[in-house]
Amino acid sequence: MATLDGEPVQPDELLGLALLNYGHFTSMRCDAEGRVRGLALHLERLVRDCRTVWGAELDPERVRELLRRELAGQDGPCVLRVTVFDPGLDLGRPAAPARPRLLLTRRPAGSLTAPPLSVTAVRHDRDLPAVKHVGLFGTLRARREAQAAGYDDALFVDAERRVTEGGTWNVGFVRDGEVLWPQADVLPGVTMALLRAHGTHTRTPLTLTQAKTMDAAFATNASAGVRALSRIDEVEFATDHPLLDALRAAYLGVVGERP
Repeated sequence: MATLDGEPVQPDELLGLALLNYGHFTSMRCDAEGRVRGLALHLERLVRDCRTVWGAELDPERVRELLRRELAGQDGPCVLRVTVFDPGLDLGRPAAPARPRLLLTRRPAGSLTAPPLSVTAVRHDRDLPAVKHVGLFGTLRARREAQAAGYDDALFVDAERRVTEGGTWNVGFVRDGEVLWPQADVLPGVTMALLRAHGTHTRTPLTLTQAKTMDAAFATNASAGVRALSRIDEVEFATDHPLLDALRAAYLGVVGERP
């Protein structure tokens, strides 16, 4: 299901997005009652990224209104994605005044108890990592190659072999009862922000070698919550560490908000 500014989207209206792949988005998990953990953070992201990508202001109340329409008659948990793009974007004049519009899509939500991920380290820098943009070619290529090699996904490292993030998730680590997050240029994930608001967390630069010495590792995003990593390259991690259970409980304990 897809709507553009609250109306059924027409195929021609998606040509600019499909052909130019320029825009930004956020994805949020809605529970069966239509509540979203970190809704305010998702809206802040959309407003902030709209200024960066389009040089335009986005009305968060308009987004709330469209979310309410999309959730009318909701049947079970779902993932809503709000994509901000300009159907009239000109390849030759991308700096022309923009008229960004709101594309909403909905899909059933996956399990919050997804199996652990095995990942392999890949040298990769995302374009404009602070923005959740639609340019996913590099991310999907890295994931595809990781899966072809027998892993579930790719873990990105920078030119100094410091760990940054996954393609569609932030990564965290556990060491001596402490939660560590890479200090790097990464997407400011909503789930990561919600977890860091509970308990003591530390941001620190982590090389890949250091990351492989941790007691446990995990991925976070809005769709899956907290998901253990079972392996980074040849190094295996405990997936039943009690602090991982505490992180999952903290995430599930966040009270969601209705649009």
